[in-house]
Amino acid sequence: MEKYGFKDFALNKSFDMGTITLSEQEIIDYAKLNDPLPIHINKEAAEKSMFKGLVSSGSQILNTFHVRRWFHMFSDSIICGLEINKWKLLKPIYANQPIHGKVTIVFFKTNPEKRHCVITWGYEFTDEKGEHVQTLEITVMHRID
Repeated sequence: MEKYGFKDFALNKSFDMGTITLSEQEIIDYAKLNDPLPIHINKEAAEKSMFKGLVSSGSQILNTFHVRRWFHMFSDSIICGLEINKWKLLKPIYANQPIHGKVTIVFFKTNPEKRHCVITWGYEFTDEKGEHVQTLEITVMHRID
């Protein structure tokens, strides 16, 4: 996976994080630790719910993309996270449903004296139809190389 740093950052630049599919077992295991609602951990109860099937916890797709993709792409420059805003859970995410992730730099401010920059990343997660399932913004402090 390609690594990115300060020299690669620019306002409105997007980075493709590829596609991730969560299995039923991944959804159940994650939810048992983080969000043990029946729609996440009990297949029979989920099928009887308004969702008509097992759905992931709201935070799972972000957490999975963040750990498997985003962190590896940008970890060499990360100093710390600052905030999460505008998190919208727009559609449920089902087991075995491919979800595509993309991040775009929506705010970019440098502080050369302190050798860091502040970036607000706009996250977009879309389903196989290209429809948004989640959107959010995360602001992070990065090193200036």
